[in-house]
Amino acid sequence: MTQTTGLLALDATAPSRWAGWPTRRRMIALVIAIDVLAALVSCAVIVLNARSAVEVEMRAALANVELLVSDTIDLAQSASPSSLLQTLDLRVQGLRHVRVAVLDAADAPVATAPARRRGEHHAAPAWFAALIAPAPRQHALPIVAQGRHIGTARITTQPLDEIDEVWGYTVSLSLASLCVSLGLLGALYVAFGRVLAPLTQVAEGLTHLERHDYTVRITPPASRELAVIATRFNSVAQALAEARAANGRLNRQLLTAQDDERRRTALELHDEFGPCLFALEANAASVTRMADADAPLDRDRLRQRAQDIGSIVGQVQTLNRDLLNRLRPHALGQVPLADCLRLLQRDFGRRHPGTIFTGDFDGLGRGYGDVVDLTVFRCIQESMTNAVRHGAAPHVAVRASEEADPTAHGGTILQIAVQDDGIGVAPGHGVGLGLSGMRERVEALSGTFVLDNSVPGTVVRIMIPLDHERPEDSSAIPQA
Repeated sequence: MTQTTGLLALDATAPSRWAGWPTRRRMIALVIAIDVLAALVSCAVIVLNARSAVEVEMRAALANVELLVSDTIDLAQSASPSSLLQTLDLRVQGLRHVRVAVLDAADAPVATAPARRRGEHHAAPAWFAALIAPAPRQHALPIVAQGRHIGTARITTQPLDEIDEVWGYTVSLSLASLCVSLGLLGALYVAFGRVLAPLTQVAEGLTHLERHDYTVRITPPASRELAVIATRFNSVAQALAEARAANGRLNRQLLTAQDDERRRTALELHDEFGPCLFALEANAASVTRMADADAPLDRDRLRQRAQDIGSIVGQVQTLNRDLLNRLRPHALGQVPLADCLRLLQRDFGRRHPGTIFTGDFDGLGRGYGDVVDLTVFRCIQESMTNAVRHGAAPHVAVRASEEADPTAHGGTILQIAVQDDGIGVAPGHGVGLGLSGMRERVEALSGTFVLDNSVPGTVVRIMIPLDHERPEDSSAIPQA
């Protein structure tokens, strides 16, 4: 059980080791594995072909030797038996693939010359000879001269010469293949290095991006596929740099807007509330003097001072309400969203009597949560402000409704359109803080913001997807 667990652990760690290798090393290892497999297949083919070739060669050599012995005996019929045996022994010495032993009538060998030794230069190893060598074959051919049996020619196949030739061919082929494989591996090592070098640059570039260095760029390599990757990387780096610059500009604009809002609030407090408070103080002092005077109380003057104080308090209340609405619309969360937008429309009509404001908010729900409601309110408010302030529009039409989302099955979206017939947006006009703020608010809710020039005027189109898994934040809205 312990041994099995250890083997499983080794199998589990093997893929991680392979994955930890560099790509070049893995590719070279794969090529080496293919070369080793090809070498094994080649060796198997060589062995099978060599076995067949040696078997055929042995059969042919055996047949040739039998003919040689028969011809020699026929030609030397007139010679003495000893001369015939010696002549035959000389002729069969040095034959390839067979060994012939000439024996006399008493089965004694006739040795006229020393036997040829097997060459050692290309001697095949024993294991290779065992793979190729066929089973030895032996044949005894009687020698008959003048009708009398004078000896025997014992023929034995000897395939070692043929095996030595096959071994020499195999060694030469293996050395040549090894040299070619080593050269190929060297070329592949260099080629893989050149091919993978751009990927190393991409990895280094990604490291720079991770460190928020968006100025890094990659030189496109000669490879078309890797050049596409380098181009896309440079595009992403450029987009990130532009997004970072845009965020920096937006942050500076937000800081400036906060300072401007504080400055404007301070000016309103100084210019509007200050005189009102001074007037209240003056009227209060006048009432005090009238009360302390010895003369009879002038009720008409006292009534006039009270009316003045009431008028000033009403003016202060109006200023306070406008200031609070600008900081945070107090009606949001207290009344339905459509009623808040109608109040906003009437307020714009009161402050800008030269512009006609129309609105269609019947398709809206009671509320969509604090964030969505505030985004809708601020975007419509800013769009109407831009139409009056920058577009000098005589008519502004607002429409907001909840409709089915064509891109999502069963989903709904808020569609908002603010259209005016003013002078429109000039071609060289930059994007101000108001438009940037609207776009940021809408995109934070996964919505889309589009500003188009119509004929005449402009159209602001906003689409905000609604999340129906989140309950509506309408707890503060009174039920009808």
